[in-house]
Amino acid sequence: MNAPAQLPFEQTHLLHVAPLLRTLQSQGTVHRVRTAEGDEAWLVTGHGQVQQLLDDDRFSRSHPDPETAARDRGAAFLNSLLGSFANDHARMRSLLEPHFSPERMLALRSHVETLTEQLLDELAGQTPPVDLRLALALPLPILVMCEWLGVPHEDKDQFSTWTQDAANVQDRTRSQQGLAALFGYCQKLVAHKRQNPGDDVISRLCAAEGVNDSEVIGLTALLLFGGYETTVARIGTGALLLLANPEQRQTLLDDPGLIPGAVEEILRMSMPNPHNGGMPRYARTDLEIDGTAIRAGDLVLLNIIAANHDRTVFSDPERVDVTRQTAGSLTFGHGMHYCVGAPLARMQLQVVLARLVARFPTMRLAVDVEKLRLRHDTLTGGLVELPVTW
Repeated sequence: MNAPAQLPFEQTHLLHVAPLLRTLQSQGTVHRVRTAEGDEAWLVTGHGQVQQLLDDDRFSRSHPDPETAARDRGAAFLNSLLGSFANDHARMRSLLEPHFSPERMLALRSHVETLTEQLLDELAGQTPPVDLRLALALPLPILVMCEWLGVPHEDKDQFSTWTQDAANVQDRTRSQQGLAALFGYCQKLVAHKRQNPGDDVISRLCAAEGVNDSEVIGLTALLLFGGYETTVARIGTGALLLLANPEQRQTLLDDPGLIPGAVEEILRMSMPNPHNGGMPRYARTDLEIDGTAIRAGDLVLLNIIAANHDRTVFSDPERVDVTRQTAGSLTFGHGMHYCVGAPLARMQLQVVLARLVARFPTMRLAVDVEKLRLRHDTLTGGLVELPVTW
């Protein structure tokens, strides 16, 4: 039997699947791997299998005996962030879903459009080259979260630092300190909202019947992290994919009505941190995945990148095609674990990319793609910087 493949896989090209991951996928759908912490796990790369297992109650985010569980950076962080909600998924969803309704997103969209225009006005006033990550991808989600959640604007730099520290996968102490600071801040914020409610998500969660302070604090921390860090990464890689494929950007210029579909394609193509082997799950019972025996307690990593680049589902999957039908994309998960925050992320990406393409039709990369780097220190990945000119 071959030795387990070692995570993380080397990412030789910023916009392409790691070669070893592609090789493994060509050999089958389930593979033995070793996590960065040195423990054995199973890596699932087939689209059909990943989709099925994302919605399979024979798996859990947490291990019944954490002391003996195979270690994985993603699993450890998610359990710390989700806390008591890790095994109460249905309740968490029921509390959050009303805040992501189409009506709520439509009301927020005009504010996102205004913020985007302001940032693009500031960008237009700068002398290129300019780091688009600093100018647009980083500030917009912070400002949106402040408005939507009800976070005071003067606190935005603080909470952005804490979320970045919390997501650090190379320094566990820093991650734990970031999470502690984030939860401590959320505790004070919730106490303030109890006394001074406003028209925002945190106030509405506080007013929900049967929801205690610890639950509101946990949900607030989850929304601050999930709605900020991941969106920063996706705006950056989304802009890069269009800049690196000017013919696709021209297609959007010619037909702005393609923007929603283009966002889905960009989400399918986006590369999270290659240090993250996949969505971590622990088997609750003995079972089989495509003929491979999995034992209760085994760590199984569901690789969304591989699934979204499965040639049996997406033809020529490493080519960006803004007209592609992406119904099979698993970027936001599937079934009962489909990301509740997907509407907010989609809406922001639609606004940002539509306005960026229209305002800066001659924008281009200021450096070769090969010189760009991914952030390897954080669970959410994304670009270190994105220098552009026009």
